[in-house]
Amino acid sequence: MLKILTRLWGKKQPKDENKTEEVKYLIVGLGNIGPDYENTRHNIGFMVLDHIASTKNVSFEPARYGDKTSFKFKGRTFLLIKPSTYMNLSGKAIHYWLTKEKILLENLLVIVDDVALPLGTLRLKAKGSDGGHNGLASIISVLGSNQFPRLRFGIGDDFPKGAQVHYVLGKWETWELEIIEPVIKKCGELITSFATIGIERTMNFFNTKPKSQKKKTSKEDASEKPSEDAG
Repeated sequence: MLKILTRLWGKKQPKDENKTEEVKYLIVGLGNIGPDYENTRHNIGFMVLDHIASTKNVSFEPARYGDKTSFKFKGRTFLLIKPSTYMNLSGKAIHYWLTKEKILLENLLVIVDDVALPLGTLRLKAKGSDGGHNGLASIISVLGSNQFPRLRFGIGDDFPKGAQVHYVLGKWETWELEIIEPVIKKCGELITSFATIGIERTMNFFNTKPKSQKKKTSKEDASEKPSEDAG
């Protein structure tokens, strides 16, 4: 009997097929650091991540190339990063965290402002060009690929010709905040959906047109939509 038990104990135990490896997602909100840029249109990526962190009861802490926090949802780990490299060098931070955490490029989601979309519009895409956005241009250049998911958050184009930089780096108006606040909350649902049911189905659910908006009474020559080109 002792010999039989010894042989049994010496055998390798079968793997638990129900036990899966941890799947990680890198969620990066683009923006610029410092009090001068807080609550500006260009920092919508930071605002989205701040909201998610609040709802998940986690806090950001200083880390390499940015502030970092994380949470778990349905067996998945979400690493949230707000780069401290400023917009033009966003790729540096993303490359570092993708490499350090060994996260697949398809599991990266970048949240970025977009003047080409109406205020409060969300557009989730699996890949694409930089669209004139300096942050996306940096990421594509450093990674050597544009094959990564990005969430474009429409900030509108309510500015006169030649005033784009001032607009995107400007503070939100009260009436704008009333429109974007529920959309920011929606982004939290979108991000967990992206990781659980996949990008295609998530696009079908969340890529919708915005409701009618109350706009500012004056709008000077906003017919032209130049590419986003602020630092």
